[in-house]
Amino acid sequence: MTTSLPNAASVDLIDAEADEIPPPQPHSGQSPIGRFVLGVSLVLIAFNLRPVFSSASALLPEIRTGLGLSSFGTSVLTTLPVVCLGLFSPLAPRLAQRLGSERVMLGVILLLALGTALRGLSSISMLFVGTALAGACIAIGNVLLPGVVKRDFPDKAAVMTGCYTMALCAGAASAAGLTLPLEHALGGSLGGALAAWALPALAVSLLWLPQVIGTRSQARRTGFRVTGLWTDPIAWQVTLFMGLQSALAYCVFGWLVPILRERGLDGVTAGAIVSASVMVQAASCLVAPHIAIKGRDQRVINVVLCAFAVVALLGLLFAPLWTVWFWAVLQGIGQGGLIAVALTVIVLRSPDAHIAAHLSGMAQFVGYLLAAIGPLIVGMIHGWTGSFAWCSVLFVLLGLGAAINGWFAGRAITVNAKTIETP
Repeated sequence: MTTSLPNAASVDLIDAEADEIPPPQPHSGQSPIGRFVLGVSLVLIAFNLRPVFSSASALLPEIRTGLGLSSFGTSVLTTLPVVCLGLFSPLAPRLAQRLGSERVMLGVILLLALGTALRGLSSISMLFVGTALAGACIAIGNVLLPGVVKRDFPDKAAVMTGCYTMALCAGAASAAGLTLPLEHALGGSLGGALAAWALPALAVSLLWLPQVIGTRSQARRTGFRVTGLWTDPIAWQVTLFMGLQSALAYCVFGWLVPILRERGLDGVTAGAIVSASVMVQAASCLVAPHIAIKGRDQRVINVVLCAFAVVALLGLLFAPLWTVWFWAVLQGIGQGGLIAVALTVIVLRSPDAHIAAHLSGMAQFVGYLLAAIGPLIVGMIHGWTGSFAWCSVLFVLLGLGAAINGWFAGRAITVNAKTIETP
């Protein structure tokens, strides 16, 4: 069923606590300094939600050699946190409703620091346990952040969303570019370089503590449930668009540094190139949604960004090395724009905020589980062939699938789902 498209400017950001109304109220009587500290804390939390992905990627050859990890084990290591994003994201709304977003966020930060530290114990088992724990925390943090921004910065939601999106990219870029130099600075300590990323998380937990202390208990609210979403074709097209473009993104996070190193670049240069590409993603994240909402629909921009991302990956695989910076920038434009428009499409295809929250949950749950296949297959292809060249076929197929679903998900219609009040 085709329904009228909601005004993009009036659609609320997706909220982990959006299944119940009235929405949670912002902290009362908060001083300008307190509000500033809250904003900085959210941005720094976002920064800490990405180093787990790119820090291990920067050291994959050293991890394989130092810990004796097989090609399949390496593939699982790069895939595990993405699987956790899908498996654990549905827990976030329930935890937020039961304990409050502030308390859950503090637990997320502390357990993220613990998981990151466990990765530095020079043990294969602890490497995987720490990665799984960190991935679960990142999944919950991903869902909580937009809700806290919506609640506490309703007048500056767009600015704050842009800031924390850039911080996500900055965290990934920092870990990609600094982990290998950090390992060299620590005298070749592989464990130390991986565990060092726990320190920023511990620091921001101290900054976040006042938010937990100042939290008020919330009254029980009327519940809502959403029906019809899982059988709606548009919802599945949005979900597949999210999942397939995410698969491309996590192939980049997990394998682009090893791809460039195999082509002959040293580890520091490869990390710097990926770091620069991810920073370009941050800029693209800010620009792409504004372009997307100004058109009649999002079909063309979805397909164009898919083409940018895939063509750039092919260039990074096969083009002369002197052109690698150009392809890295193009990849950043395409990939950063894709994640931004995928999130924008979730909101635009939803007739109300409750359905947007559930569509977001569906897209993240199914989409991230689908996205986990990408980096796993890259590792398996490399293990079978001894080269990354055949990964080009995978990248083209993922991009083609994302473009097809992005075309249909970009149509100016909303999902055929309903919000029903429950006692």
